[in-house]
Amino acid sequence: MSSLSSRLLVSVSVLMLFFFGATIVVLDTAFVSAGEQAREDILDGYLMQLLAAAEPDDNGVLSLPIDLFEAGFNNIGSGLYAELRGEIGDVLWQSQSALGLILPTSENSELGLRVFARNPLADGTPMLSLSLAVQWEFQDGTLRPYVFQVSESLHSFNAQIARFRGQLFGWFGAVALIMLLAISVLMRGLLSPLRQVETEIGEIEQGKRASLSEDFPTELSGVARNMNLLIGSERARSDRYRHTLDNLAHSLKTPLAAIRALFGHSASQLEYEEKVNALIERMDDIIRYQLRKPATTADKLVRQNVVVEEEVLRLVDGLRKVYRDKQPQFSIDVEPGMQFRGDSGDLLELAGNLLDNACKWCAKQVKITIDYAEAGDGGMLMCVDDDGPGIPEESVDALLNRGTRLDESTPGHGIGLAIVNDIAGSYGGSIEITRSILGGARVVIRVPSQQAARKN
Repeated sequence: MSSLSSRLLVSVSVLMLFFFGATIVVLDTAFVSAGEQAREDILDGYLMQLLAAAEPDDNGVLSLPIDLFEAGFNNIGSGLYAELRGEIGDVLWQSQSALGLILPTSENSELGLRVFARNPLADGTPMLSLSLAVQWEFQDGTLRPYVFQVSESLHSFNAQIARFRGQLFGWFGAVALIMLLAISVLMRGLLSPLRQVETEIGEIEQGKRASLSEDFPTELSGVARNMNLLIGSERARSDRYRHTLDNLAHSLKTPLAAIRALFGHSASQLEYEEKVNALIERMDDIIRYQLRKPATTADKLVRQNVVVEEEVLRLVDGLRKVYRDKQPQFSIDVEPGMQFRGDSGDLLELAGNLLDNACKWCAKQVKITIDYAEAGDGGMLMCVDDDGPGIPEESVDALLNRGTRLDESTPGHGIGLAIVNDIAGSYGGSIEITRSILGGARVVIRVPSQQAARKN
């Protein structure tokens, strides 16, 4: 069964079958037990009345009247019988209802003990009997043993039990059916948010919606939120690929134009090869740089702990080799033991782009400071300063827009900041560009914790 509603309905049906079955068994057992106890009490009352009606006759023999107090004893085949047996078990008296019948007897030799027994008649009629053995004292002081017995057919009692069981199964069956119908209607209402999720996902696939709505129950709000994060992440990745290809084409314009110009330029073969090789190497760097950027989109739903200091030191060591001619002086201040909750590629892209820009435009000094965004917050605050010319305030917004570059001749200038802005935004963070105390640009990245980002 692939349907969640069907699974729930079958599970509830099984539970109802078990509990209702147990309830039926308990009620049936209680009813039968109470009915049997009631029949025994009635027979005991008949037996006491039978004892009260017994009197010795003129011959000194205990006898009972022909017509008894209870009409059932006086009607043939009524199902209610009585008899009196003597010392050797011989029948001394029977009620008129037992005419032509041989009543089953039970062994009862203990004086004063009431014995209940289930002994059927010869034709198989089920009977419930109560016998009592007594010692009757006559006027002359003699004692003689007698056994008084009353019996009742269980046909009516069994029919009553059968009717009760039929009603019991009927009522419980009706209640179970009504409950299942009510549960089906209830589950349809309870599962409507899941159908809403399915419908909205279909609308997203058709382009009719941008994201899932937020009016879901508490149990589904997290699913909808993570689904929206996933959708946003996929859209961001798609946009990154598209913008990367646009930027790649745009970045290759200058070296391609330079190569085209060399075809009509008279120069020595050696000089021509050197210039072309330099331009090809530059194009290769641009391609690697641009194609690396889409890979920075990590799955934001599954994050890892990245040791910040190790990654930054490795990054700075590589930049020292790249800019060995310029020999910038790095100042590194990273909170000891700090970890970035995210993808290591995102961290390297954030720090790498900022440090690369700082190295390109600094005079001599580059400073990077990384700390927690707030005490106990778990986020990240990254600051990169340089002593270069800085970034004009009126150009800040333009640099943060993808595809906008202030200097087309310098690969990465402006594009790197736009990428940093995208990555920070994908974590719910922000970027701020101001004037550094070193005299150049100061870029501040704030990345909140995962819990804070979800609340926002």
